[in-house]
Amino acid sequence: MAFTPLHDRVVVRRVEGEEKTAGGLIIPESAKEKPAEGEVVSVGAGARDEAGNRVAMDVKAGDRVMFGKWSGTEVTINGEELLIMKESDIMGILA
Repeated sequence: MAFTPLHDRVVVRRVEGEEKTAGGLIIPESAKEKPAEGEVVSVGAGARDEAGNRVAMDVKAGDRVMFGKWSGTEVTINGEELLIMKESDIMGILA
């Protein structure tokens, strides 16, 4: 099943964090926080301004992004856990 977000929404796949700390300690699964970065899977066409013109999206599929810890709504599409969030929830694009 294909899924295309509407308006200024973005579908993001979380990127798993490191298994070890900088000092070499292994982080147990129960102590890990959900990563706040991911890869953009798909984007909507963009929101409309007051005049009805489409506002272009700043992110595109394939971009690696950083977002807020509690951003987005978790969904399962084709057996894969993804996040759907507004573009404004994304803090920036990682180079």
